[in-house]
Order: sequence, then structure tokens, then C-alpha cells
Amino acid sequence: MTQPVALISHSDCGRHDTGWEHPEHVGRLVAIPRALKHEPDLFAALQHVEGRHATEDELALAHDRAYIARVRDTVAAGGGRLDPDTVVSAGSWDAVTAGAGCVLDGVDMAFDGRARRSFAAVRPPGHHALRDRAMGFCCFGNVAIAAHYALTRHGCERVLIVDWDGHHGNGTQALVEYEPRIHFVSMHQWPWYPGTGAADDRGPFGTVWNVPMPPSLPATRYVDALLQGVDAATDGFTPDLVLISAGFDCLEGDPLGAFTLTLDDVQTLTRAMVERADRWCDGRVVSALEGGYAPAAVAKAVMVHLAALA
Repeated sequence: MTQPVALISHSDCGRHDTGWEHPEHVGRLVAIPRALKHEPDLFAALQHVEGRHATEDELALAHDRAYIARVRDTVAAGGGRLDPDTVVSAGSWDAVTAGAGCVLDGVDMAFDGRARRSFAAVRPPGHHALRDRAMGFCCFGNVAIAAHYALTRHGCERVLIVDWDGHHGNGTQALVEYEPRIHFVSMHQWPWYPGTGAADDRGPFGTVWNVPMPPSLPATRYVDALLQGVDAATDGFTPDLVLISAGFDCLEGDPLGAFTLTLDDVQTLTRAMVERADRWCDGRVVSALEGGYAPAAVAKAVMVHLAALA
């Protein structure tokens, strides 16, 4: 490895108990360290970081305080449903604040030099969460919060978010589209949940590049389309930081999607983003787990992603 890469996680992410019948269950996260045990060279090369919890002030960079309080209070009461797909348990407040905090740690490390690149193995995911409500398994917008945090805490002038989850990052878009210093690119299956992300939806300031794609195409079509979107989003806009919403439900065979990407494609996309970040911003890339609902496949993809980040 030529560049130290941090693997950031927190045990509290496992305290978000959705039940094993829910697609977004703790097994998605458990599979990652299990797979890493079989990659000793990769394991030894990574910086293993126990992340922190985000504060309510940090969550409020992207979310309404009344909503933050509602999540906290629902968890304190023992849990329940925040929306038809999104459940919380007695341990979920610790999980959701740890998930956001791990991504913020990645931003801090990218700028203080401890690790220019990092991957946050966290759950629940975040890219569907809206300013004032949960949606699609997501409570808080981890990556959107990180983008605003980079602007306010580290004085970034330009942040790029690239989302290759198989579903449109509608929450991320909603949380960043009024900030012209953030550009957002999302490639997603169309038509599919949540039904947003049309190509002509560019946001109020033209800072959104949605790349809706039909299912079951050759994988190269998806890779090429996403990278074309990235290049369009950075034409005349040189990011100080690249954030990746790394959803691995874009992989062939995922139970909640019908894209056809392989592990080789994960490597290609990751390397492409690293090469661009090396030119743009001294290689600063912070990636965070989003979707992906076949745990063994997700774990394999994370191994490839981590190696390619280096």
C-alpha cells in the first residue's frame, strides 16, 4: 500500500437492532471484519480506528433540531418505527450518532494528515434521511452531515459527493442542494425506490448530477455513466474533498436491486475516484457504507474497495 488508509468503525453501530428479518440488519456489518480476517496483508496495512459519536450540534448541520430530538426520544422510549421501513431500538441513538461520528472522523483525518483516505464501516445507512424525517432505513444523513462539516470545520470551499448506491440518494440531495459549494452525483436504478433522481433534476443551483439508469445493463455501462457524471460535476469545480456514498446494492445479485456491477467494477470506480482525488485535493477521499443487502457480497466489495483506496 502506498497510502495509509483508515478503516473507521464503532461497536455501537451494532446496537441498532432491526431484527434479522429486516434487510438492513447487523449481519451486514459483522460480515466485514470476518472477511478482513482472511486478508492479513490488508488488515495489517490499515489504520484501525474506533470512531466517535457525533454531537447534536453536528447532526444539526443538516437536520432540524426537532427531528433530532424526536429520534432521540423515540429511542429513549424503547424504540419504534420512524417510517414504514425505518425502525429504531433501544440502542439506536448510540448507533446513529456513532455512524455519523465515524464519517466526521474520516474528514478530520483527511485534513490533519493522519489518513488521507478512509472508509467508515457504519450502519444504519444515511442517504435517504431527510432534514426532518427518517426514510428508507436511514435516520441521519451521514455523508451530507460530513460535507457541511468539512465546509464549516475545515474551511473547505468545494466538496464533491459521489453516490453509487443502487438507489437514488434523495436525502443527500435534499440536504446539500441549497449549498452551492457542494456538488452531488448519484447513479441509481430507474425506475426504482424512492422514485426520485430524474436526469433533469439538477437542484436549485445546478449542483446536482443525477444519473438514472435502467436495470440489467452490462456493467461497463454503469461505470462509464457514473464517471461521466463525475467529470461533468467537476468541470470548472475542483473539490477540496471527495466523499463517497459506497452503497454495494449496486452489485449483481443484490436482493434490493438489479444492477450488474462486479468486484472488478468496484475496484475500477474506487481507483478512478482516487486518481481524480490525487489530482484535485491531495488524495482526500472519505467513503462511507450505504446500502448492500447480501452481507457476504458486501464484505467482499469492502475488501476490494479498501485495497483500491490505497
